Amino acid sequence: MAYAIIETGGKQLRVEPGRFYDVERIAGDVDAAVTIDKVLFVQNDGEISVGQPLVAGAAVQGTILRQLRGRKIIVYKMQPKKKTRKKQGHRQELTRLMINSINLNGTELGAGEG
Repeated sequence: MAYAIIETGGKQLRVEPGRFYDVERIAGDVDAAVTIDKVLFVQNDGEISVGQPLVAGAAVQGTILRQLRGRKIIVYKMQPKKKTRKKQGHRQELTRLMINSINLNGTELGAGEG
């Protein structure tokens, strides 16, 4: 089973081919192809490639399934004894990304599993 650790949206994420993930908003239309080249680590059946900081020649291919918004969180700030209250809501903009394959030096690792 191949997997990779990528960086997108300022966060690091472990991804596998054939699964989808909700990541920070990526500009693009539905069914658009996305290539992520910030790959930090690749593992394929016991063979590992560790980047310093990125793995040379590695990329992750994906497809945008949909653009969505996350659950609402409430930010409530209050100063006691001052009659100061501030309530604010936030919904994060997300992209549901299907990982199609992991490429390492031109070869596909575990493409289309699942």
